[in-house]
Amino acid sequence: MNKHLRMIIGLCTTVLLFQTVLLGESMFDKSEYAARRAKFMDKIPDGAAVFLGAIIPPDGSEFYQNNDLVYFSGVEIPNAVLVIDGKNRESTLFFTITEKEADSEAIPLELIRNPKEYTGIERIQTAERLPMFLSTLSLDSPVFYTMYRPGELIPDNTNETYRAWQRGITMNIWDGRLTRELQFVKQFKKKFPFVELRDCSRLVWDLRKFKSPKEIEVMKEAGRIAVAAHAAVINSTRTGISENDLAALFEYVCKKEGAQGLAFNTIIMSGKNHAYGHYHKHDRVLEDGDFLILDAGPDYGYYNIDVSTAFPANGKFSPRQRELYELAFLVRKICQDNYRPGITLQSVGQKVREHLISQGIDPDNPQVRGELRSGGYNHSVGMATHDPMGSFSREEPLKPGFVFACDIQVIYPEEEVGIRLEDTIAITEDGYINLSEGLPRTVAEIEALMKTDGIIQSLKKSGQY
Repeated sequence: MNKHLRMIIGLCTTVLLFQTVLLGESMFDKSEYAARRAKFMDKIPDGAAVFLGAIIPPDGSEFYQNNDLVYFSGVEIPNAVLVIDGKNRESTLFFTITEKEADSEAIPLELIRNPKEYTGIERIQTAERLPMFLSTLSLDSPVFYTMYRPGELIPDNTNETYRAWQRGITMNIWDGRLTRELQFVKQFKKKFPFVELRDCSRLVWDLRKFKSPKEIEVMKEAGRIAVAAHAAVINSTRTGISENDLAALFEYVCKKEGAQGLAFNTIIMSGKNHAYGHYHKHDRVLEDGDFLILDAGPDYGYYNIDVSTAFPANGKFSPRQRELYELAFLVRKICQDNYRPGITLQSVGQKVREHLISQGIDPDNPQVRGELRSGGYNHSVGMATHDPMGSFSREEPLKPGFVFACDIQVIYPEEEVGIRLEDTIAITEDGYINLSEGLPRTVAEIEALMKTDGIIQSLKKSGQY
């Protein structure tokens, strides 16, 4: 296949994916969701699992389905409930919504009119029938499963949300409320005291740990959007520009390119804020000599990309900035040169250590020591930016479908300088794919890009800024 044909096929794929998101349809064929449900049934042969869909936000903000219901069904109907029965090898979707209500949420009307055919789910019932269905099913299945951890919404992570909820609400003596999921657990146990209810969170996380080829194709498109948005911000950065303007530009480009939202609140660190790992107040105006970290990514079709870039506000690296940047860039390169199936992250870190010693660089430098120990790994990436996993060890051989953040950091807060070079990596059968490939990464590439006018400069020249 020649390169021009590959480019045409790639463009067609991008257009089709973009159209799918715009039309509000599922990202995958119903067979993909059926295969996921079948794998989950294998994990619960003794019972059935209940998955709660997201509710319409009470604050009037845009509705998004939670990740677990999307993962197993692709259905974006508010208040839907999915029951996956491992004992009888079938699933039942519960929802009640009018065509007018569905149309107002951009839900395909064909899903409402012919849900069984549209979704491939064996049984469809109205939401009102759920209590009776569970009561009848409990006579045959004395074991039930559900998610004890909170449902993930953009830009949530279930474990981080759970910890924040516990600290600020559940353990608060003036509050004490449970998460929606734990409230369901409490009510379920009250209604069905003879049924054993188990937490299936880790069973789901084990499935989500490895992405299918189709999931990685979607994440490639998310990566393309991330690269476009990061490059636009680097291109427009100048002294005298506010961080708030740059954050707005990043979100604009992401949505212009087809993202449904941001994977997480855009992080911009400069000046004294390099001391804080996830600073997102956007409250500085850039000064000469400032160095920035932009840590940001889009959500595309419920899949996230996590990318960090680092660059000087004035477009020219100082000798010290260049020294630190090139150290981080070297560690990044060695890590990525060694990613492949079968190798452990611990082994990757050892290879980096050996290479640094051969170059006369101290591998015990506290600024890079953490990256060496973890082989550049920071966290899994998928439907959540910090994708939860049932189990993981840096001594575990990498396998195809594992997607993670290679995150190299060299931070000197006392010098108000921080370098963060983060890519989203997908392990393949014969190596890996850098899903954020195409970013300006070398000093020369960054400086060259920053010499040209960006979107903000073009707007200024036209009098629209």
